[in-house]
Amino acid sequence: MSNSDTAAAKQKSTYLLFNLPWYYFAAFAVVVLAATYLGVLPSGMGGCFAFMIVVGTILNEIGERTPIIRSYLGGGAIVVIFGSALLNYFNLLPALVKTLDDGTKIYNMHLLNDLDLMGNINQFFKPEGAFLDFYIAALITGSILGMNSNLLKKAAARYFPAIFGGIFLAFGITLAVSSIMGYGAVKALLLIALPIMGGGMGAGAVPLSKIFESSNTMTAAKAISIMTPAVAIGNAISIVLGGLVVKIFKNKEWNGQGQLMKLDAASAAEMEISPEMEAKRAHIDVKNLGIGLFVSNSFFAWGYIVGWAWNSICPAVSIHPYAWMIISVAVCKIFNLLPENVEVACYQWFQFIMKNLTTTLLMGIGLCYLSIDTVIQSFNATYLVLCLGTCLGVFFGAAVVGKWVGFYPVEAGITAGLCMSNMGGTGDVAVLSAADRMELMPFSQISSRLGGAIILLIGSLLLSLLGGML
Repeated sequence: MSNSDTAAAKQKSTYLLFNLPWYYFAAFAVVVLAATYLGVLPSGMGGCFAFMIVVGTILNEIGERTPIIRSYLGGGAIVVIFGSALLNYFNLLPALVKTLDDGTKIYNMHLLNDLDLMGNINQFFKPEGAFLDFYIAALITGSILGMNSNLLKKAAARYFPAIFGGIFLAFGITLAVSSIMGYGAVKALLLIALPIMGGGMGAGAVPLSKIFESSNTMTAAKAISIMTPAVAIGNAISIVLGGLVVKIFKNKEWNGQGQLMKLDAASAAEMEISPEMEAKRAHIDVKNLGIGLFVSNSFFAWGYIVGWAWNSICPAVSIHPYAWMIISVAVCKIFNLLPENVEVACYQWFQFIMKNLTTTLLMGIGLCYLSIDTVIQSFNATYLVLCLGTCLGVFFGAAVVGKWVGFYPVEAGITAGLCMSNMGGTGDVAVLSAADRMELMPFSQISSRLGGAIILLIGSLLLSLLGGML
């Protein structure tokens, strides 16, 4: 065995945190936490990144290693979001409490130096165009351009009706249950059903919360505090249902045993990412990361151009730039308007951002957008029943319409339904694992990505029509 093979085997057997051997991560974490609680952590992007990576990694590891949370409640993502929010709620992070009339600043911690960590993180993460938008731009562009264009073209004619069937029935059940239980139909529709089906936190609830804020319906912080429990509960219910429905519906007319529609081998091969493309993606070029950064943010700018033009023509119906961005990227993918190397670059940039900075994103959501007080006020038995109704509706709606258009209902209900009501990419893996249907991942990605785009469009339209009734 060569020295390189020995080193690789040793690293593989070493417990890793943030892709580092645990002892190196621990050493760097001590430095960052010492700087934080001495009050000398840099106030800009560098200090915020360092602190959020350290704490986010620790919380994520706890979630991924806690059995019930890992299997049914969204794993590390949920622990990072709620764990960071609880750190803020219990005043365990340095923050500026208030400024007196004479200019004296009162901090919640007596450190060697005054540090407003929460204020710094809010400035780094929350304003329009800050890190949150930066992350979402990479996510949308890379995930859509990374899909197989044949899959988009061939499956759309039958698959999107199944998605709309799930959305329609989920909305219908949510409205019916909310009316019966006296929760408030519009509130249930906009703050429970929409975020559950929005494709998770980063590409769903968070953009929706900003759409709420831009429409002057409510602040993004209040919206995310109400929607986050719905996303978490919807994810858990979707995973459980994914494991149950394949055992309950065993009839061969309903259950395709992992096959969504009848295809010959040639057609199935056309809908996969080719080995050649996989090899190109695996060859990381640092210049590609720069191209991906530039192109993804250019698409983001294009979304704002289209949004501005739309608002000039039709100001009564507001559609968020995120939605226009998703539509534009999907059109470019379907019609092959971009060179292959640009698509590969955007995919690699998306993978870099997702794999390295997702815990940073989730930390920011928990610290800047999630209010534990609002969560406590929102969480009750009625809330749970409404989440269950939404998930059952999206499954059966997609299953029934899927059967009409030539899909196996169980597989249609799982992919076009439950993969709409889970937490995006990680939720897709969990639902398909529970259902033993991992081969359906490409379809689940359509639900999470393009289905999420549909929800953003619907959310923009519904908010312009119903936002005043909240």
